Amino acid sequence: MPESIQTALSALSPLDWAIVVSYLLISLGIGIYFTKRASTSMSSYFVSGRSLPWYILGTSVVATTFAADTPLAITGWVRTEGIWKNWFWWNYLFSTVFIVIVFARLWRRAEVITDNELIEIRYSGKPAAFLRGFKAFYFSTLFNFIVMGWVISAMAKVFKVFFGIDTTLAIVICISIAFFYTMMSGLWGVALTDFLQYFIAVIGTVILAWVVIGSPEIGGFSSFIDKLGNIDEKHVSFFMSPSRGDPVSEGFLDSSFFAFLVYVSIIWWSSHNADGGGYIIQRINSAKNERHAVLGIAWFAVNHYIIRLWPWVLVALATLIIYPRVQEFGGDHEAMYVVAIRDYLGPGLKGLLFVTFLAAFMSTLSTQLNWGASYLMNDIYRRFIKTDATESHYILISRFATLILTVLAGFFAFYITNIGKAWIFLWAMSAGVGMVLVLRWFWWRINAWSEISALASSLLTILVLFIYTHSQGNSLELKHQILVIPVSIITWLVVTFLTSPEPNETLNNFYKRVRPWGWWKPASDANPDIVRPKFMPVIYNWLLGVSFLLFGMIGVGKILLGNFYFGGICIIISIISGILVYRRMRDELNETL
Repeated sequence: MPESIQTALSALSPLDWAIVVSYLLISLGIGIYFTKRASTSMSSYFVSGRSLPWYILGTSVVATTFAADTPLAITGWVRTEGIWKNWFWWNYLFSTVFIVIVFARLWRRAEVITDNELIEIRYSGKPAAFLRGFKAFYFSTLFNFIVMGWVISAMAKVFKVFFGIDTTLAIVICISIAFFYTMMSGLWGVALTDFLQYFIAVIGTVILAWVVIGSPEIGGFSSFIDKLGNIDEKHVSFFMSPSRGDPVSEGFLDSSFFAFLVYVSIIWWSSHNADGGGYIIQRINSAKNERHAVLGIAWFAVNHYIIRLWPWVLVALATLIIYPRVQEFGGDHEAMYVVAIRDYLGPGLKGLLFVTFLAAFMSTLSTQLNWGASYLMNDIYRRFIKTDATESHYILISRFATLILTVLAGFFAFYITNIGKAWIFLWAMSAGVGMVLVLRWFWWRINAWSEISALASSLLTILVLFIYTHSQGNSLELKHQILVIPVSIITWLVVTFLTSPEPNETLNNFYKRVRPWGWWKPASDANPDIVRPKFMPVIYNWLLGVSFLLFGMIGVGKILLGNFYFGGICIIISIISGILVYRRMRDELNETL
């Protein structure tokens, strides 16, 4: 047996390997079990026949966002810049609440397989057809490759730390597991395995935090709190102020405070997923009904922002105490999360934590593959290439598309070394489209050209900025990336008013199908029998929902970091806000359904 394989096998005990093999067999069994059900139709393969209950739907979304890359990226951010850096993704809390309150209901009423399918329901003619095909190709390929690339890159780091395996071999192993599992089972298998994977992952991360903080180097929770006082204050800061974290000589546009302001005030409404985003929309359209769609995304939000985060942050802070300087892996701060697993967990627990990463990796990559294949199949192949084939033919081509996506994702993984930077760059690629995606639901005047111009101007602007900054010997920074937003907004507003609105027939059909809030006077006048919902209750619910998640997230974090008084107050505010928004939403959903 080659020495490299012997070294890899000896990295885990027989008990650890038994845990890993058992997990893989269970996952494979679920994939095989759901193969027949997934093969019945496109709806079964990509949206589970619209039969998912809220708890499986929501947990599946949480498992997807709990990728192998997430604890690594968060560890890198906490170690280099501080807890506040997580506002890059915490800011989506504001849009997530709006998705729970509004968009989950609208998407489920639309009853589409992919979000791109909505384009030819909301718009008409050749511009709509072009937009649907272009977005399907762009997001399923280039955009999706970057996401899958960083997920695979993260798992490759895990393999390298655990086993010392060459990155190439690690990537091949990762993509092989994901491909066979996803190809067989469709969304049914993905969602059910996500449900199992989520609980494995959460238990594993909690155990790691418990063991590392209880280690002799830390000395328990009270000692951990005391030792936090010996590290730079910026690492434990939840918010960034002008006086914290940056050299005095650094300009405002290059400062951490500027980045913080952009995160909390701009990113959440300007992003391409402002009205849901691909795989979240896919899960919404897999729900049994509108009520299950709302509850499922609400359950995801609670897990995503309040429950799941803090074990990662605790371990990241603990690594700063134990490993104040990165002494191996080329100065890779992100890899220190895995180093803590390697150094502090014994037989059994080490296998469980490796399975935790494997579960997180498989849940995310399987979702991205299934979602990307749904775009290629539903929005390109079935729409433009072969419109009248059998369901079995479409499923066969879907599996072939999954293979192509898997191979290309592995290729992209070789070029992604810093996960956190990849996250930020991905946002910039479509930073100007968020507003038009939201307004298309609420304003009848938005047309296909509005969305085309928003996306085109975003891509062109970021390309020009990328070429310019690199020609100057600089990297593309946040101060450059946010220029995409005003350029895109001005462009699509001008284009909207220079082009004709959608035909009344298209507007009326969309209005009757979705029953949206907002400014739909031409369609509402033509359909007086449809009761127009009031928008102010949405604002009240949004404010209460934001209060519930925001104070809950901060409160839990403050308590875990030793500030019991302030954290307790935040928890009380969160509970009151949660009760109020639940009662209001329950009554509204009961009236609707």
